[in-house]
Amino acid sequence: MRSGAMRFIDIGANLTDPMFRGIYRGKQAHADDWHLVLKRARDAGVQKLIMTGTNLADSQEAIDEIKKHDEENMLYSTVGCHPTRCTEFESHAGGPTDYFNKLLNIIKDNRQHVVAVGECGLDYDRLHFCPKETQLKYFELQFDLAEKTQLPMFLHNRNTGDDFYTMIKANRHKFRHGVVHSFTGSVEEMKKLVDLDLYIGVNGCSLKTEENLQVVKEIPSDRLMIETDAPWCEIRPTHASHKYLDTIPKEEKDLYMPLTKKKEKFEMGYMVKSRCEPCATG
Repeated sequence: MRSGAMRFIDIGANLTDPMFRGIYRGKQAHADDWHLVLKRARDAGVQKLIMTGTNLADSQEAIDEIKKHDEENMLYSTVGCHPTRCTEFESHAGGPTDYFNKLLNIIKDNRQHVVAVGECGLDYDRLHFCPKETQLKYFELQFDLAEKTQLPMFLHNRNTGDDFYTMIKANRHKFRHGVVHSFTGSVEEMKKLVDLDLYIGVNGCSLKTEENLQVVKEIPSDRLMIETDAPWCEIRPTHASHKYLDTIPKEEKDLYMPLTKKKEKFEMGYMVKSRCEPCATG
């Protein structure tokens, strides 16, 4: 990291995604450059990086990677089950109770690495992956996970009407802190969540439209958190926010947006085009 560079925490990056090992849709497209992803993040001023646990297997994998690679105490993880993965509670060989207990044990055995319960919540945009009733049932259960561990919650909400807010409000006494990540809602929704003493996480998906930008401007600075949701949620040329990238000084742009090549023309040391990385936190 260059002297005087700004310093960041990326509160949500999916570093267990196979893309960071060069694997896309089950096929090896290029060499594993996971270690360079971390280097670019450090160079760009990312001091802490929270890996997102999206189910039992990913949560354990995140912990394993931290233990193998985190010599600089940079990496942390969440542990939980994403709403689109909640059928796993019932398909798990040991049943829902065993799935819950295994999540709990990962947390208990790795308290120095685990900083939040999640990613958990509701997602009605992708009900083809998991029915609404199943999402509601196991989101409710994960509040108990937060209560038992006294950890914050890393929360997901997509197109759920009042269901997400209603469930959060009913269970707010079970957890001390929480962040609604990748926020794309209205000003009114944001204010209701802030009134529940929650934080709001923003990334490239939070900055697509002019309306999104107006919402982000309204988030109280002491309630705002930044994330990349890597490898997803980059700022694309079609986004309303993209024009502001031209105002970034070149020396900073080189850190936050290093040169890219398409995965088909991968060259070690370059970012992969359209694969968001934690270095973009800045």
